[in-house]
Amino acid sequence: MRCLVVEDDPDLRRQLSRTLNEAGYAVDFAKDGEEGHFLGDTEPYDVVVLDLGLPLIDGVSVLERWRSEGRTMPVLILTARDRWSEKVAGFDAGADDYLTKPFHAEELLARLRALVRRAAGHATAALESGDLRLDPRAQRATVNGNPIKLTSHELRLLTYLMHHEGRVVPRSELIEHIYDQDFDRDSNTIEVFIGRLRKKIGQNRINTVRGLGYQLVKPEPE
Repeated sequence: MRCLVVEDDPDLRRQLSRTLNEAGYAVDFAKDGEEGHFLGDTEPYDVVVLDLGLPLIDGVSVLERWRSEGRTMPVLILTARDRWSEKVAGFDAGADDYLTKPFHAEELLARLRALVRRAAGHATAALESGDLRLDPRAQRATVNGNPIKLTSHELRLLTYLMHHEGRVVPRSELIEHIYDQDFDRDSNTIEVFIGRLRKKIGQNRINTVRGLGYQLVKPEPE
């Protein structure tokens, strides 16, 4: 899953980079509101962490612009401001959640997982497709209760497909959501990752829909 962090504090950016990368996110960063607005307006993100006190354009204005432009990605406001009136302004601008600094990394990750889960229409924390189960918190996948070992990109790919089970996901969409902005995106690697996943979770769980993309399905009972 791909996350945008709009934060001007370099120390906090480094902390968030480490935390989010270890949690399996592909992360892009913006240092001010102008850059943050541009990235959020031109790149597809599964979730956004947005500071309020930003240079050039404040966070509330950035969020209002995104929403007025039809951007619907979940947004978590992260700020040192804790007055109730500022929280109300953030929610009225289109925020989905709010976390006050200082914060615990586990709480931030839990809130982001909940936002991504709700945006995809999932009610439970774990993702399940037949006997395939993925725990986003533990970054652990099992088939029929047996753990399977996945690389970070395989995990991102499987997570995205499981969030969108049954839908044909174009290759271009997968590329946009499992790589960060600076990654050298080679579309052929998606086929490699799909092949590796099939060997690990079962050949009949991911359909190739020629000319359209890939589709995660429950295997037919034997």
